[in-house]
Amino acid sequence: MTTDQPANPAPIDALLRHFGDLRDGNQFGHVTRAGKESAFATAAELLDAPATRVLEELNTHLLRGTGQVDATGLHRDERGGPLAAWLLAWPEQRAARLAPVSIIATYGTGFHHPHLRGATVQEWPLNVATPEHAEELVPVLRTIAAGDLHNLVFQTGGDWRIIPAMVPENPHDQKASA
Repeated sequence: MTTDQPANPAPIDALLRHFGDLRDGNQFGHVTRAGKESAFATAAELLDAPATRVLEELNTHLLRGTGQVDATGLHRDERGGPLAAWLLAWPEQRAARLAPVSIIATYGTGFHHPHLRGATVQEWPLNVATPEHAEELVPVLRTIAAGDLHNLVFQTGGDWRIIPAMVPENPHDQKASA
């Protein structure tokens, strides 16, 4: 069966999976903390190559190869939750006593499911003077919008029902709860 609807951009599919997990009370089918931590370990392993690649790209193109990418591997944070991080450090950053560029996967002890974050990310530079410049930012814009939408659900205490796509349009429609 074909559909006229375009495929969802990646961040939207990720958010739908996320909100579905909140709705269903599971993480990829796991309902126990141990099961969810097992799924997190798999996710951290799957993230290793892309996270390393992204940091190596920054090192090559912005740091002239002076940086070093390190992965912490899966370990426990100070509160006991599993964590994995990929870090890019370079001489000038260390001399300025700044945190390395970081991609952090964490499953905090008080959380229903894991999250990604950086060491400092709150602002993204806006340098747009042409339509092409604006289009270059589409992946960043999607990421910012998806992160904001996630955080709005988080601010409600995880109430996924604020996302209309997660609530059936009528009680007999099972599409949104599948």
